[in-house]
Amino acid sequence: MKKLLIIGHTFPEPTTTAAGSRMMQLISLFKEEGFKITFSSTAAVSEKSEQLSNHHIDRVSIELNNASFDDFILGLNPSIVLFDRFITEEQFGWRVAEQCPNALRILDTEDLHFLRKYRQEAVRKGVPVKDANLFSETAKREIASILRCDLSLLISEFEMNLLQETFKIDASILHYLPFLVDEIPVVNKLNSFEERNHFIAIGNLLHQPNVDTVLFLKKEIWPSIRKLLPKAELHIYGAYAPQHILELHSKKEGFLIKGWAEHVSEVMSNARICLAPLRFGAGLKGKLLDAMIYGTPSVTTSIGVEGMNGEYPFSGWVNDTVEGIVKASVKLYTNKMKWLEAQQNGIEILNNRFRRALFSEEFKSRIKSLQQNISTHRNNNFIGQILEHQSLQSTKYMSKWIEEKNK
Repeated sequence: MKKLLIIGHTFPEPTTTAAGSRMMQLISLFKEEGFKITFSSTAAVSEKSEQLSNHHIDRVSIELNNASFDDFILGLNPSIVLFDRFITEEQFGWRVAEQCPNALRILDTEDLHFLRKYRQEAVRKGVPVKDANLFSETAKREIASILRCDLSLLISEFEMNLLQETFKIDASILHYLPFLVDEIPVVNKLNSFEERNHFIAIGNLLHQPNVDTVLFLKKEIWPSIRKLLPKAELHIYGAYAPQHILELHSKKEGFLIKGWAEHVSEVMSNARICLAPLRFGAGLKGKLLDAMIYGTPSVTTSIGVEGMNGEYPFSGWVNDTVEGIVKASVKLYTNKMKWLEAQQNGIEILNNRFRRALFSEEFKSRIKSLQQNISTHRNNNFIGQILEHQSLQSTKYMSKWIEEKNK
């Protein structure tokens, strides 16, 4: 039997994070190929964690810096191991390589963490995001992880190009696999312009780009929109909102913190405009994809739209200035023709850039080919073998030292 072991930083929460939805999409691709799947994590299960047993997936808790993992993976003997971000590869990759050397090792980057982190640092320092320092310690760690793995999945074309052009990573160890849309929505089944009211902003509020967006909206953008549209409200949805975000709630200002949206389809379908003025971040923005699926035009920034629409017109407006965001928001909210045009643009983007059929079979074929030619593939990535060499495995020996100390 073909076995897949997923080592996750957390157990997936598809109703609260785009990363959780992404993971469930990956799981579905492997299930279609007949893999028996085990999902493991050092994290605790939360009330919003996906019920993996409903998908016939075994859930296993694992420990950091503990040889019990070695016994566990040796007994499981998976043919493929998938890490859900570079940190989990750092923690467990060397153990996987020692106990199951023939297992294909795949890294799902989710987004490039070093890119997001140093864009955030640039915003904090008041430096243009384009001038963010990418050649950082985090970049070295994350790219080392990419090189150690047999294949790394990239969700954004921008990040595929960045790794190949700026960091000279060979395309043979990279694979572009964006968010996937199973069914293309039909416009006439969506709520009409007249049936919708208000603005929506949505995103997990443990995620710093989303927290920054809410603060940006509150302080600089929403007051101007509200002045021009005094009856409009901004409904902000997101799980795990910190106290300082909850305290921004103001019925008088029409700035409403709504908390977790159990059904994104409902709240997005009832909104007229999705506001996503992201000042930093990386990867693809799940909120913008959801907006297109439910026919809700968006106003976002160049960071928000990165990797989203390619050569197609965006499903809304893109602007990086407060004045431009406000002007675009009001125009889209009040101009039905522009709104319908933006909605149709979203359908075109979904059809041509995220339709599942465009990517699923190619991904499955790539995995099969790698499994059949793993030795040759690894020899062609000799830098990755160097990074696995014991002289460079500081994380391995730190882990062993902690393990001994804890005995």
